[in-house]
Amino acid sequence: MLPFHDLAAQYRAHREEIDAAVARVLASGEYVLGAEGRAFEAAFAAHAGARFAIGVASGMAALEIALLAHGIGPGDEVVIPALTAVPTAMAVLSVGAKPRLADVDLATLLMDPASLADEITPRTRAIVPVHLYGQCADLVAIGALAARHGIPVIEDCAQAHGAKDQGRAAGSVGVAGCFSFYPTKNLGAFGDAGALVTNDAALAERFARLRNYGNRGGFDFVEPGRNERLDDLHAAILRVKLRHLDGWNARRRANAARYREALAAAELALPVERPGVHHVYHQFVVRSAPDEPRRSRDALRDHLARAGVATLVHYPLALQQVEALRERVVFRHPPLRAVQAARTILSLPIYPELPAEHQEQVIRGILGFA
Repeated sequence: MLPFHDLAAQYRAHREEIDAAVARVLASGEYVLGAEGRAFEAAFAAHAGARFAIGVASGMAALEIALLAHGIGPGDEVVIPALTAVPTAMAVLSVGAKPRLADVDLATLLMDPASLADEITPRTRAIVPVHLYGQCADLVAIGALAARHGIPVIEDCAQAHGAKDQGRAAGSVGVAGCFSFYPTKNLGAFGDAGALVTNDAALAERFARLRNYGNRGGFDFVEPGRNERLDDLHAAILRVKLRHLDGWNARRRANAARYREALAAAELALPVERPGVHHVYHQFVVRSAPDEPRRSRDALRDHLARAGVATLVHYPLALQQVEALRERVVFRHPPLRAVQAARTILSLPIYPELPAEHQEQVIRGILGFA
């Protein structure tokens, strides 16, 4: 079976650099909130087009801290897309607020600004667009709505390292951008890690306090906080990998272009790139016919498995269908397009080190199904 991704491939390609970085941290005796962490934060802020970056323990921690820094808690609502990874909703719940679901656009699978407009209420305290699969949501339309209502935009950039919208880097447009460095991401650590980026100095200082028990330095604790720090081992590894991120993203885009060309005649909906967007293809997600059982997503997935090709579904349920969230999310209009999308989407292998012969096997499998 061809793997969906090979997480060790990047280590094999850059083993000498990574081993040297790890050894440097181990020898330093500085393992948390040290020089490596500060150096990575400076480098990542520059890459993300932001003034400040604050390393944290995970992508979900980044979202939680961004929400806490804006005083969001019980009685408040945060609008998120109905099709996204569950941690986006879990972060809202973890601060005591309620996730309100906006539907998605079926072409791009991103938050639909028209649905967002319908879901804004007097309780709305933040909007969290998700840059799903490596493509930025419509930050111009979403930003205009947010400005009209005086609501902050907190970008979920967990799948969008290096993505851009109208020339602006993901994470640099809203009040904050929240990144995950989970190992499968375009920029991945060897475990859980994350970061926030912002252009607001006061907000950056508060993010740094909240990740460290509310500490301002020494034993000066000025507000309740959390233990959500990025350790220096991950920071050192991420510094090495950050130097290669643009090249890896270019390979992802090249793999996507090969899929587009080869699958143009297949009876599948291929990813749609929004005008003016630089898509970094964290996933390459196709859609099957919604109402033809013999040509369904699951039939295609089974066919590819028999052909020795592993696939995944990101994500098999809209958030309102997830057991842990059914009674905890709200919406004015049921997000039915998200339900339809979840029933028809399939992710194909696209990681940067994907061998050309493996991609050809994926293509042959799909064309054989057609």
